[in-house]
Amino acid sequence: MGKPTRRTALSDRIPGGRDGRRMLIVTFVDRIGSGLWGATATLYFTFAAGLSTAEIGVLLGVSGAIGIAGPPLGGLLADRVRLRPLLITVQLVRAAASLALLTTTDLRLLLAVASVGSLGDRAASVLTKLYATRVAGPERVRYQAFSRTAMNVGWAVGGLVAAAALTDGTVTVYRWLLIGDALSFVASALFTLGCAEPPSASRIAAQSAPPEPASAETASASAAAHPASPEPASTEPASTETAPAPEKTTTTAAPTPWRDRRYLAYTASEAVLFLDDSVFKVGLPLWAVTATSTPHQLVPLLLVLNNLLVVVFQVPFARFGATPHTARTSLWPLAGAFLVGGAALAASTVGAPWFAAVTLVLAATAFTVAEMLHATVSWELSVALAPPTAQGAYLGVHGLAQAVQRSAGPLAVTAAIAAGPLGWLGLGTGLAAMCGAQHRLVRDRGDGALSVAPVTVSEH
Repeated sequence: MGKPTRRTALSDRIPGGRDGRRMLIVTFVDRIGSGLWGATATLYFTFAAGLSTAEIGVLLGVSGAIGIAGPPLGGLLADRVRLRPLLITVQLVRAAASLALLTTTDLRLLLAVASVGSLGDRAASVLTKLYATRVAGPERVRYQAFSRTAMNVGWAVGGLVAAAALTDGTVTVYRWLLIGDALSFVASALFTLGCAEPPSASRIAAQSAPPEPASAETASASAAAHPASPEPASTEPASTETAPAPEKTTTTAAPTPWRDRRYLAYTASEAVLFLDDSVFKVGLPLWAVTATSTPHQLVPLLLVLNNLLVVVFQVPFARFGATPHTARTSLWPLAGAFLVGGAALAASTVGAPWFAAVTLVLAATAFTVAEMLHATVSWELSVALAPPTAQGAYLGVHGLAQAVQRSAGPLAVTAAIAAGPLGWLGLGTGLAAMCGAQHRLVRDRGDGALSVAPVTVSEH
């Protein structure tokens, strides 16, 4: 037998088999397009569409707010229809929305198109996570680590291509980058077409549901049409015993996350813990250039550091979410990472430029550790708390946490900047406290499994 190659060994390490590996390609290609567009969206709307700064703010803000409905809508549909065709449809909608941006400079039309694209973006994120959850099974957290690695590499490739293209800086270049974004969605749909439909507990449960009992009218009509043959009268005395009362049966009702108070509270706490995203995109760059004496050239290097750390360490960090119990325990080191990151940013205003640079690097490292820990913990707990027959609906609601954070997160981070060093200390402490609250909220039974109460309806 031949010696296994490095490529074969890597394939064996990725959960989900062929479909799992193919979905990683989908994620990678999708994020290349996101890297192309994310780096140039504001420039396109400024120079190609001719919008003012205020109009761009309205466009991005309103479309982002409308996109909040994408995760619950996509998750709800995923419990009722086949997941693979749904994901392909959403990818094609995203492609159409991207191309439609090229056809107009009217703010109202751009707002309508961008809102459709935002809905598709948020829905696709949840549907891709749901596909990975179903195809990877118990190894979903390890798969998530590979998925996040593919995301970051894709973002880096797209960003580098955009940076190289922008050396020309013409309107034509902006349009071609937007076309590249649309083509990435088309390619993602084509790769998804080659994947198999993953098993779905909700659809299996629906297909295996027992038939409805015949109504009294149907039974009597059947008896009239087919009378029973007469039987000889019994000579034995009639029994005086009463017939046993019919047993009370219970049937499982379709669970809904909107009535699950614990899951809703968990999702609300997640919206806070996802603030690390706004810290890197908004808080860290603004703080570095406005409140510290560090050279401005350090800012992009901090973002590169974040990207490299995620690519190198996200897969090893999967061990921190291997089981629901491990994920819950990992909330404590997550709290520590938030505290260190907030304290380092607060301290970066003190001392010489070299000290500011060191503390900013420490802060970037701490918040990256927090990002990787929370991604692992969040993936495991959001699935473990969801009933298997309603995973799509539950994960759709959980997707609201990231959507809300993208809208409200920049406001929270800029408020911390306005408050100065105490603002960052308060933010870090608040995030750590939320980790403690979530640890208490997500209790287990002591055997490593989360206590999810079954939802039943009594029938008499």
